[in-house]
Amino acid sequence: MVIDSTWYVRPEGVPDRLAAGGIVARLEEGKVLIALGQQDGYTDYVLPKGGVDPGESIEQAARREIHEEAGFSDLTLLGELGVKARLNGAKTKWVTQHYYLFVTQQVESKPTDPRHAPSAWFALDDLPRLCWPEQYELIVTHRQKIKEQVRQHAQSS
Repeated sequence: MVIDSTWYVRPEGVPDRLAAGGIVARLEEGKVLIALGQQDGYTDYVLPKGGVDPGESIEQAARREIHEEAGFSDLTLLGELGVKARLNGAKTKWVTQHYYLFVTQQVESKPTDPRHAPSAWFALDDLPRLCWPEQYELIVTHRQKIKEQVRQHAQSS
C-alpha cells in the first residue's frame, strides 16, 4: 500500500470516525525509547490507535487500544500530543485521531489483538520507517517534548 497525499484529503460523503492512541515510551540507559508495532498486512511500523467505543473517553480509548494493539497495560499519562486526521486503511472513513504520550516500565509486550505482533522498542533519535507519515511527523514534531517529559518522569519516580 502506498500512502500519498490522497489519504489526507477528505472525500465528500465519507463518514467520521473518532480514534485515539499514543506513543508509549520508556527510559533505558539514558535513552528514550518508544514502542512501535506491526499489524497484519503492513511491513512498516505503526503507533497503536483505534476507534473510541460508546461511553469511553478519548483517553480511555487510547489506553484500551494501546493494550489491545501494543500489549502495554502499565501506562502513566504524561500529556496530550495532538490530533491528526486522514482516511482509514480502506478509505471508507475519515478518522480523527487523538494522540497521547504515555510512559511505562514494561519491556515485553503481548498484544491482546491477534492481528498485531509484539511491539519493538526504538530509540527516539533512530526510528524505522513508519507506515503513516502523520505518525512519523507527530513523533518528530514532539521529539524534544517527549524526551523532556520522559526524563522528568524518571527523575520524579
